Amino acid sequence: MLEFLKNTVWFVPCYTLIGGILAILWSPGIIRRTGTRPAGYINILMTFLAFLHSTIALYQIWGEPAKEYRFTWLNIANLNISFDVQISSISVGALALITGLNFLCQLYAVGYLEMDWAWARFYAVLGFFEAGMCGLVLCNSLFFSYVYLEVLTLGTYLAIGFWFAQPLVVSGARDAFWTKRVGDLMLLMGVIAIYPFAKTWNYNYLGYWAQNSPIDPTFATILCLGLIAGPMAKCAQIPLHLWLDEAMEGPIPATILRNSIVVGTGAYVLIQLQPVLEISPVVSQIVVLVGATTAVLTSLISVAQIDVKRVLSYLVSTYMGLVFMAVGTNHERTALLLIAAYAPAMALLCMSIGVIVWTNITQDLTLMGGLWKRRPLPAMAFLVGSWGMVAFPPLGGFWVLPRLANEFLSSQPWLLWVLLFVNAVTAFSLMRAFYLIFLGDVKPMTVRSPEVLWAMVLPMMIMMGITLHLPFIFNQFQLIYLDWKMGTILSTSAALGALSALIIYSKKPANETVALVPQDIGDLFAYDLYTQDLYKNTVAALVNAMAALSNWFDKYIVDGVVNLVGLGTVFGGQALRYTTSGQSQLYVFSIMLGLILLSIILELIQA
Repeated sequence: MLEFLKNTVWFVPCYTLIGGILAILWSPGIIRRTGTRPAGYINILMTFLAFLHSTIALYQIWGEPAKEYRFTWLNIANLNISFDVQISSISVGALALITGLNFLCQLYAVGYLEMDWAWARFYAVLGFFEAGMCGLVLCNSLFFSYVYLEVLTLGTYLAIGFWFAQPLVVSGARDAFWTKRVGDLMLLMGVIAIYPFAKTWNYNYLGYWAQNSPIDPTFATILCLGLIAGPMAKCAQIPLHLWLDEAMEGPIPATILRNSIVVGTGAYVLIQLQPVLEISPVVSQIVVLVGATTAVLTSLISVAQIDVKRVLSYLVSTYMGLVFMAVGTNHERTALLLIAAYAPAMALLCMSIGVIVWTNITQDLTLMGGLWKRRPLPAMAFLVGSWGMVAFPPLGGFWVLPRLANEFLSSQPWLLWVLLFVNAVTAFSLMRAFYLIFLGDVKPMTVRSPEVLWAMVLPMMIMMGITLHLPFIFNQFQLIYLDWKMGTILSTSAALGALSALIIYSKKPANETVALVPQDIGDLFAYDLYTQDLYKNTVAALVNAMAALSNWFDKYIVDGVVNLVGLGTVFGGQALRYTTSGQSQLYVFSIMLGLILLSIILELIQA
C-alpha cells in the first residue's frame, strides 16, 4: 500500500481538481435539494485525501533520487512538447505543504462563509486553485510551468472577485489580473525565445544547456529579463507589486492562501530557473536588487498602513524579496527553506486577523484596541505568527534567516545589512499591529468582541501548533543547523524592532496614519510611494495618448479615405447620370470616340 501511494503521488493534483469539478454541480443550482454545503464538504474531504497521500509519500520518498516521468503532449515536425513530472523530496514536500494549508484554509472557510450563499462557487475556485499549485510544483517543464502560472492568475482573479457586487472587489480583481498578465506576457516571450536555442523546456536539460553552451551576453540578458518578469508579478515585487494590497478585498480564506503559498509558487518557478539565470550575471544582480529594494521599501510601507490586512500584504512582498535575494546570490536551497518557514507563519497571521475582522467588522487599526482579555486565542496566534516571521527563537525564522545571513556575508556582505534592517522593521510593524489590536485602550468597535465559530478557531489553533513545532519538523528531515553568533545578531535586531514598537505606541497610541515621521514622509509610505499616481501619470497616460492618437488616425485617415472613395463614387454616379440620353446613336458615337482616343495613345507609346 505504501509503495502504491509513493508511485502514484503524481495523482495528488487530481484529488482537488475532482473536488472542484464536483462543486460545479451545486454552483449553478443543478442540485438544489441539499443546498450548497455538500460542495464544501466534498472539497474538504478531497483536500484531506490529497494531504494524506502526499504526506505518506513524502516519508517514503525522502532522501531517494528524483524520478522523472515524461508524457508527450505534442510532436509535430521538429517541435516536441512533453509534459514532464518530477517526483523528488522537494516537490512532494511542497505538495504536503500546499495540501495541508489548503485543508486548514477550507475548514476555516466553513466558519467564515457561514452565512454566504455562494459556497459552491467559492470551493470550486479553491479546488481549481489548489490543483494548479500542486501541478506546478510537480511540473518539470518551463512551458507547462507557464501554463500553470496562467491557471493561478485566473484563480486569483476568481478568488479576489468572489464578492463581485462590490466595486472595490471588482477593481481589485481586475488590477491583480492585469498586473500579473504583464509579467505572464513577458515570461511567455522568454519561454518562446529559449526553445530554438536550448531545444527543450525541461528544467534539468535547461540547466545543462546553460552551463555548456556559448551564449551571447546581450541575448542572455534579454532572455533572463523576460523569464524573471513572471515570478516578479506573482511575488508582488516592485514595480509589479501594487496588486497585492488591493487583493485584500476578497474573502479572508482566499487571502490566507494567496499570502501564504500562492505567491510562493512564483518564487518556486524562479528557483527552478536559477541555473538558467546564471548565464547572465547582470540579471542575477537585478534579481538581488529587485528583492532588496522590495524588502526594504515594503517593510517601511507596512509600518505606515492603518488597514491590518494591508500591513500583512506588504510584508508578503517583503519576505518574497528575501527569497529573490537568496536566488540572485545562488542559494536556492535556502530560498526553499525561507518559503517553508514563511508559509505557516503568514497563514497563522491571516487566520488570527480574520477572526478579529469577522466579529469586529473593521480592519482599521486606529479603531481597535484592548482585545487581549476578550480574544486571547487570536492574540496568542498573532504573536506566534509574528515570531515565526522574524528571527526570534525558537521558531522557524530563527533557524532559516541566520543561514541566509551567513550566505550573504560570504557572497555580498551589504545584503547582510539589508537583512538586519528588514528583520527589525518587520518585527516593528508586526508588534505595532499587535499593540494597536490587542493592547492599549478599548475602543468603541472593540467593546463587544465574542469568539468566533469553532470551524475558524480549530484550524487557527492547529496552524499555531504547526508554527510552534516547525523547527522539530525541519530537524526531523535534517534541514537546519544552528549558528549561535548570527542567530543572536538577528534575534537582537528583531527584539529591538519589537521593543521599539511597544515603547513608542504604549507612550502615545497612534491615531493617525503615521506619527513617527513628518507628515509628507508618512504620506509617501502610507500611499505606497504614490505608485498608483506614478502609473496613472506615466504608463496609463502614455496608453491613453496612444489610444487617442490611434482613434484619431482610424477616424480621420482610415475612415476618411474610405469615406472619400464613397463620396467620389456617389458624386461620379450623379454626374454620369446626365450623360444617359437614351439615344443609341449617341452611345455608338461615344464608343467609337473612345476607341479612337485609345488607338492614338497606343501609337504615341509605341513611337
